[in-house]
Amino acid sequence: MKYGEKAIKNAKLEAWENPYKDRDYEIELTFSEFTSLCPRSGYPDFATIRIRYVPDEYIVELKSLKLYLNSFRDKYITHEEATNKIHDDLKNLLKPRYIEVVGEFNIRGGIKTVVSVKSGMKSDES
Repeated sequence: MKYGEKAIKNAKLEAWENPYKDRDYEIELTFSEFTSLCPRSGYPDFATIRIRYVPDEYIVELKSLKLYLNSFRDKYITHEEATNKIHDDLKNLLKPRYIEVVGEFNIRGGIKTVVSVKSGMKSDES
C-alpha cells in the first residue's frame, strides 16, 4: 500500500480552535475531485463538494478534510447519503453556527444531481 493510500485509509477529520470566535465569518471550501461508487452498478460517481460554514469554537483542518473526502472513493454510497454524511460529520465535529454542504454530481445517464444540506441560521438571513 502506498503512503497516500495509507493516509486515506486512516483519515480522520480534525478540528482546530477558531482564532476569531468573537465574530461571524464564512469559510467556503470546494473539493472538485470527489469520487464514490454507485451502490447499484459499481460505476464511479464524480462530484464537486462545496462546504460553507460560519464557525463557532472550531474550524476544520484542511489536510484532514482532503483525506476524509478522498476516503469515499471506494465506498458504495448514494449521492444523497454521501452529501448528508459529510454534512453530519462536519456538523458533529465543528458545531458551527451555520453549515451548508452541496454535492454537485456529474451527469450520468442524462441526469445531473445536486444535493444540498443546511443547518443553523446565517446571521444575514435572520
